[in-house]
Amino acid sequence: MTNEKSMSRHTQPWEKRFAGRARNMHASEIRDLFALLGKPDVISFAGGFPDADLFASSRFLDGYQKYLRDCPEVSLQYCASEGYLPLRRWIAGFMHRQGVICSSDNILITSGAQQAIEFLSRLFLEKGSSVAISKPSYLGALQIFDAYEPHYRFFEAKGESAGSPGPCVYDASSLKLIYANPDFSNPTGETMETCARRRLLALARDNDIPLIEDAAYSALRYEGSALPSMMQLDIEECGSIENSLVVYCGSFSKTMTPGMRIGWICAASPLIQKLVLLKQSSDLNSSTINQMVMHRVAAEMFDECVLASRNAYRLRRDNLISALEQYMPENVNWQKPEGGMFVWLTLPDGLDANALLAKAITLEGVAFVPGRPFHPDGSGRNTLRLCFTSCPRERAREGIKRLGRLITHEMASPDSIMPPEVIPVSGL
Repeated sequence: MTNEKSMSRHTQPWEKRFAGRARNMHASEIRDLFALLGKPDVISFAGGFPDADLFASSRFLDGYQKYLRDCPEVSLQYCASEGYLPLRRWIAGFMHRQGVICSSDNILITSGAQQAIEFLSRLFLEKGSSVAISKPSYLGALQIFDAYEPHYRFFEAKGESAGSPGPCVYDASSLKLIYANPDFSNPTGETMETCARRRLLALARDNDIPLIEDAAYSALRYEGSALPSMMQLDIEECGSIENSLVVYCGSFSKTMTPGMRIGWICAASPLIQKLVLLKQSSDLNSSTINQMVMHRVAAEMFDECVLASRNAYRLRRDNLISALEQYMPENVNWQKPEGGMFVWLTLPDGLDANALLAKAITLEGVAFVPGRPFHPDGSGRNTLRLCFTSCPRERAREGIKRLGRLITHEMASPDSIMPPEVIPVSGL
């Protein structure tokens, strides 16, 4: 008892000692439910995981063995904060193939695209800054931005349509940053059409606003023609990467493996030089041996790995869409994504996906991610995200069958229907 009281006295005061930005960090209200996902009978569409069977494990093993055997004095040592030079050169070549002319001086290696977004937020945002995002938007980015208590402004990520004038008509003079996830976005899987990309770039250029292009999923296209990156479009307009306001954030996590935590920033060299200082003060450098091994494997078989992922995930996407068509009741809506890892469901008005998740896990043994956390204004409670990349065919069909059965039951139950949402309108 004495020890418990002593522990209580020492742990209780921490909350009041946290800085304001730390007090703005909150665990998701659904986190406790996800503790149940380890149960073998739960079919999960929740985590945005690539399929581990597609990792080039034997090639990675060969690389680690080679560099530990041949040059441990290099592979186990610190390296430049900018990153391992051969890897940066390879990435510059990759960007060149995407229509972006750059050099290794325009590349910074980061611990995944997540660290890239965090660095850029530290560089551009202050408390109360205005940030332009699509709605819904990537939760990992929102969690970073939220530390700065930002004012969110929303832009339309879809193509121009009747009654949708686009973002450039709004006053954006107070914006400090624009964040876009234009290719197969997380969470919706939607792709921003070229016209919408150009409108957003015009907004950035006209108001001198940095634009983060989160391209984590861009390589995972299953049909249709690739669209030009926002950085490519901007360089076509301004003439050089050194004049571009776009900051491109790439990652190997979705195409090679997420466990090695290697991403990159591609941007004008003065911005890279400033970001190197942030890297130095954060973790000095990303793992040297991980970078060396990633360079070796990517140089040998990046295209092969991407092709294997595309072929596997295309089948899993099609399987999920087929299951939705078979098992979902009317008035549940979705769109077939052209790529990426996610399908976005919209339930009938009045159904709450958070409340549905608790029942889905405990009653039907199936999990998903509710859509509300992706909406910083609190809307989207009747939406949810399904990840199709890591769930085998028959297991996925069974999971959708269970989820469809539950949604059908909830739609027929008056107790499950919530009053309509009233959400304040916010534009740029």
